[in-house]
Amino acid sequence: MNKSELIAAMADKAGLSKKDTEKALAAFIDSVSEELKAGKKVQLVGFGTYEIRERAARTGINPRTGDQIKIAASKAPVFKAGKAFKDAIQ
Repeated sequence: MNKSELIAAMADKAGLSKKDTEKALAAFIDSVSEELKAGKKVQLVGFGTYEIRERAARTGINPRTGDQIKIAASKAPVFKAGKAFKDAIQ
């Protein structure tokens, strides 16, 4: 399912126009992104939690040459599914 298919499905279930649903989805994505950028986590009870995890600097291996390379520390967004969500899809 891509973004436009998600918007169509959400609009159908909520009884909203696709335009309003697209605005709501964009607002959701923007709000989650802003919270994560601020270092906070977003917890939706029954669905899951979005948070940022720190990845430490490490040494990797270039698969093409076999040389060791340094991989810089980074931050990565992570989604952890909630119990109710996990149970709903099994």
